[in-house]
Amino acid sequence: MKDRRNPLKTARGLGSAQSGVEHWWTQRVTAVALVLLGLWFVVTVLCLLHADYATARATVAKPWNALLLIAFVLTMFWHAVLGLQVVIEDYVHTRWKEVVLMVAIRFLAVLGALAGVLAVLRIALTP
Repeated sequence: MKDRRNPLKTARGLGSAQSGVEHWWTQRVTAVALVLLGLWFVVTVLCLLHADYATARATVAKPWNALLLIAFVLTMFWHAVLGLQVVIEDYVHTRWKEVVLMVAIRFLAVLGALAGVLAVLRIALTP
């Protein structure tokens, strides 16, 4: 039987990339994680509102608090990269600009995440 579709409707070689659902789910999972970690972070900060430096440092140095703070920092940067990637893919139409922006965003996110993790580890591991 002859194909009755208009040739303009047939995209040759341009099928699904098979990664959109995974990206969508990852963004949703990081959002839920950020809600939970964000609530923990706000409660922790509110408990430390009138505390002195030594108390705040001791609180961050506790293993569970340090672990949750590292998870919060990493999840925050990961979620930000996913969101900015969608914005760039949707609104930047020049390929080289898109690539440069994506590389810059990922570089800055990795740099920020490493700085945050290093800061938490210095507090947690320094006596």
